[in-house]
Amino acid sequence: MAVNNSVNNINTPKSAVTWRKTNKLVKIMNDSFYDLPCPINLNAWWSFGSMLGLCLVIQLLSGLLLSIHYTAHESMAFDSVVHIMRNVEKGWMLRNMHANGSSMFFICIYAHIGRGLYYGSYLDKTVWFFGVHLFLLTMAEAFLGYTLPWGQMSYWGATVITNMLSVIPAVGDGMLRYVWGGWTVCNATLKRFYTLHFLLPFVMVAFVFLHLFFLHEKGSNNPLGIESDTMCIPFHPFYTVKDLFGYVCFGFFFMYLVCVDPELLGNHLNYWPANSMKTPIHVQPEWYFMFAYAILRSIPHKAGGVYIMFLSIAVLYLIPSLHSGKYRSLCFYPLNQLVFWVLVGSLITLTWIGARPVREPYIILGQGFSVIYFSSLLLNPLSLWVWDKLVEYPKRYVSRPVDLKWLKVLTAFKLLMFFRLKNTALKWASKQSRL
Repeated sequence: MAVNNSVNNINTPKSAVTWRKTNKLVKIMNDSFYDLPCPINLNAWWSFGSMLGLCLVIQLLSGLLLSIHYTAHESMAFDSVVHIMRNVEKGWMLRNMHANGSSMFFICIYAHIGRGLYYGSYLDKTVWFFGVHLFLLTMAEAFLGYTLPWGQMSYWGATVITNMLSVIPAVGDGMLRYVWGGWTVCNATLKRFYTLHFLLPFVMVAFVFLHLFFLHEKGSNNPLGIESDTMCIPFHPFYTVKDLFGYVCFGFFFMYLVCVDPELLGNHLNYWPANSMKTPIHVQPEWYFMFAYAILRSIPHKAGGVYIMFLSIAVLYLIPSLHSGKYRSLCFYPLNQLVFWVLVGSLITLTWIGARPVREPYIILGQGFSVIYFSSLLLNPLSLWVWDKLVEYPKRYVSRPVDLKWLKVLTAFKLLMFFRLKNTALKWASKQSRL
């Protein structure tokens, strides 16, 4: 990035600058965090990226400590969790931190993805694709962890989710038996899930470093979506202060979940030991998977529901290809801002529907909002194109920049052009430019 070097050395003694620049290991950290050039206009939504890093550290440390006392066996797993909660010193806090840390992780990751969609960060395709990879790994890690307490919802959730493999043509049933390690979810399944749950975070850490590497190679996007090489400031102290404030806000809500209401986002059925002979009335995933679950159960065909559910997540890979606008950020596209908030509203509503029983009117509502979800994604490129065409007003007829006051004029001009009244449209433009 073409950033003035003097920006990096504000109020910093020369010896400290020299040490940070000459020590090879420190220089990597310095260029990645301390002196990292950042756009001057980043807002609070950019803090969710650093909060995700905090969540990852919390999950790694709490999970490592919990693994010391956990026993991955179908006859002892549930009791080992009870032992951690009741007998291990501060075990209740560790378990609550790990369980609610996953919820905080997904709150931050959904906000992070939403910010990327709104401000056009997905146009940095390599960074975006590694972010989507991380999202899928996080979902897999959360599912594996949800099965480990071996309660009723853990057992039957694992049964329902793994059964989705059976819809894969030809090899589905074989893959399902291999994942189970038998003819049903059993002790072998639990051991395999525990091993994968322990190993996947290290893969996620590697992907995080790749995500950050490609991000820092090009530099961060900004709310206006414009080039900011000449308008950069160092990450420290300007954005470290903002991130610390974000950590404080994060800590207040997180500690409320851990210490005051740890079951606010949980499921009480998981306090019953797994029983393969008694199926719960409503088998539900955790809240952060509810939107996908609502889409799944909205399709009456099993294979079709599974394919559409995976498409609702995999569509993130297609987002960069669907961008058709001349500008990057939705700040310049009022129509697309409306479409974006319709998308957010449909996701929230689908999450609520997923927690409701499988009966009317929730079935028809789930189908309706599933259509709205996919429609808002498909309408986005169309509305980008429409707005770009709408504001294409002949410059020779305008003596000042186009603003919202010209919306009526622009609309009338485009309507006249649409009905092939070109001469009338040009006369209208000439008349309005003289007003």
